Amino acid sequence: MHAVDIPELNARFAIPGQVSFRTVNGMTVVEIANATATASLAMQGAHLLHWTPRGMSPVIWLSPQARFAPGTPIRGGVPICWPWFGPPAGGSGLPSHGFARISPWELLEVRPSPEVTHLAFRLAPSAGAQAQWPPTAVPELHMTIGARLEMELVTSNTGSKAITIGQALHAYFVVGDVRQVRIEGLDGCPYIDKVDGGRRGIQDGTLIIGRETDRIYLDATVDCIIDDPVLTRRIRIGKHGSRSTVVWNPWADKAASMGDLGENNYLRMVCVEAANVADDLVTVAPDSSCRLGVVCSVEA
Repeated sequence: MHAVDIPELNARFAIPGQVSFRTVNGMTVVEIANATATASLAMQGAHLLHWTPRGMSPVIWLSPQARFAPGTPIRGGVPICWPWFGPPAGGSGLPSHGFARISPWELLEVRPSPEVTHLAFRLAPSAGAQAQWPPTAVPELHMTIGARLEMELVTSNTGSKAITIGQALHAYFVVGDVRQVRIEGLDGCPYIDKVDGGRRGIQDGTLIIGRETDRIYLDATVDCIIDDPVLTRRIRIGKHGSRSTVVWNPWADKAASMGDLGENNYLRMVCVEAANVADDLVTVAPDSSCRLGVVCSVEA
């Protein structure tokens, strides 16, 4: 749905004081406010932009220079990478990280309660998407906004042939100073270091980021924790249906060259992504589905 559908969206889904709709540069944005949290989402990509539990500082990071334009990736938030991650296997002309994050999604349902708000989205059919991917495989996103953030990406295969997908919930988290955070939960995991030409290694202890980092951790299924001494909090990222965890920070030189991130904003963010990528791609059999989910919470 595009911005012109806002009257219809308000008629079908708006909840006074809890769910409303607005436009940003021609894009439709959903605003959520309940007793335990506030959040906002772009209908393009079913893209979570903000999530802030009540009484806390923001947890999900959005670039101050993020671009809001139809068909353009939004820097920050939680982009949905689907049905591939990174460069496409099919060659040039296809978008990096798939087309789901730059395509319109449909809002299927809003279920409110005093404490949380449940939303469900489905990738809208389009000629562009069907030219890149079988129309028998369509993802849905189920989300719960509250003191915890819950997101589940469901891919159903209604066709007669199995499909293989790469996917990630590419979450950007706010940190006080990325040089001081410690990321726990990856000790002993094998990884692919994309900054070092795809070299493989084994994580030894807690991950500390002091330079450009772009790693795919394989067979990584346990919770990750971002221990942030500057903001005096720990962000716990639990997940299911995921065997990969991607950790990314562009660092100074790359950040300066990216027009939508800003020269020094890399210090205030880190990506810790629940994924199925590289060695951990997922095959979805006919008449079946797969689920990739995350649960984020904040601990003192």
